[in-house]
Amino acid sequence: MPVNLANGKPLAWDSANLDADTKAMLDNLQPNILQAHVREHLSLLLVSFGDKADGRRFLRGLVPLMKSARKHLEEVRSFNRARTPGTPYVGVGISKAGYLKLGEPTVEFTDNSFKSGLKRRKDTLSDPPVSAWEAPYQQEIHAIVLIGDATPEPVAATRARVHALLPKTAKIVGEETGSGLRDGQGRGIEHFGYVDGRSQPLFLADQVAAEKGTNWNPFFPLSHVLVPDPLAPKPSRHFGSYLVLRKLEQNVRAFRQAEEDLADALGLKGADRLLAGAMLVGRFRNGTPLRLHGKPSSDGFPVQNDFSYRDDAGSRCPVSAHIRKANPRDSRDEGLERLLGVMMARRGQTYGVRTDRPWDDAPPQTRPTGGVGLLFMAFNASLQQQFEFTQQSWADNRDFPAEGTGHDPVIGQGKRAGTVRYPKAWGGAALSAPQKQAPQTVTMKGGEYFFAPSLAYLKNL
Repeated sequence: MPVNLANGKPLAWDSANLDADTKAMLDNLQPNILQAHVREHLSLLLVSFGDKADGRRFLRGLVPLMKSARKHLEEVRSFNRARTPGTPYVGVGISKAGYLKLGEPTVEFTDNSFKSGLKRRKDTLSDPPVSAWEAPYQQEIHAIVLIGDATPEPVAATRARVHALLPKTAKIVGEETGSGLRDGQGRGIEHFGYVDGRSQPLFLADQVAAEKGTNWNPFFPLSHVLVPDPLAPKPSRHFGSYLVLRKLEQNVRAFRQAEEDLADALGLKGADRLLAGAMLVGRFRNGTPLRLHGKPSSDGFPVQNDFSYRDDAGSRCPVSAHIRKANPRDSRDEGLERLLGVMMARRGQTYGVRTDRPWDDAPPQTRPTGGVGLLFMAFNASLQQQFEFTQQSWADNRDFPAEGTGHDPVIGQGKRAGTVRYPKAWGGAALSAPQKQAPQTVTMKGGEYFFAPSLAYLKNL
């Protein structure tokens, strides 16, 4: 029977009763889609093909370097049980232009945003003009190859093997290098210094079981992330996912200055000044959710994720906070995220080298103004209904989730207008005087839309 993507239960991938179609799906699905692959070190290659036959041969030649989603999940389990190291991650995505270069019929793809390409969607997303993008992204990109692992040596060795497969008619038009950024407690953070990637849609039974909650349900069906691969031998068994890549440069100095300015405006003193940044992000730097606590939890305390905003009108976590605009959590099982199907499997990686400690309280003037940021990547069942909707209708919409909310203080793009009010004290009903919105401190430097095909498609080229 065909795989039921809309199944109301998490996928028990290791079940002895797994049907043949689901097994075939896992054996032909790329890793990193259903569960993030460990990629403390990441090499991202942007490839352009000059010849159809050579392009097909190159992609087919990558298959021996790749593993299936099932193999990845087995490696994760072995590592968790016995610390057995896994194998490097190699992932592949193909753009619409890439499929055309390979001689494939793109009419089979149903996502109009994918078929347009990111360059043609820039106005929808309030992105800079393409002429302002970094040079590699201004070119036509046919494929992306991702290589990741926990240590740098396997990444370098695998990267060399990928380069050796490149025909003379193909070229690397650009390369990004990502490296994990962690705070003093070893938690993954982004360059503004905040714990990142904590709230993700979960698809697998073992993941969901490890994160039980009464206020927030992290489970989302496979239909949020997988679609049949239209060009694979058996689309009912062979699946893929739409991948968005966006290079987002962060002006850390400007963001930290915005935190200081807001703390001054609200009259916050001493340790309470950390509340200003939490009001912009929705969490304190160590991941403590503002919805639950007015002060950061002690070091070593697990990052909490079991909460919703259905009984908080903004007295605890402002409705303008980043994590609230990007994931409104207005109910446990029937919220906007589920009704609209917008939650994405985010798989981003930080880039850039820091000599400071991003999580501490050093003054803004010691922070970088550029050269660091996030290689934002997310897998979608629909780019238009998930990534683009979240960016356009939530992050960039100054009236979501309430009138006058303002742009998302972190990822919002476009000119800031109007003002925002914050609670004078955590949990109190009184609001501050209107404050200027935080300036835009994240700039999109380029990107593209891809489809991550099934391994069956790649083998069949």
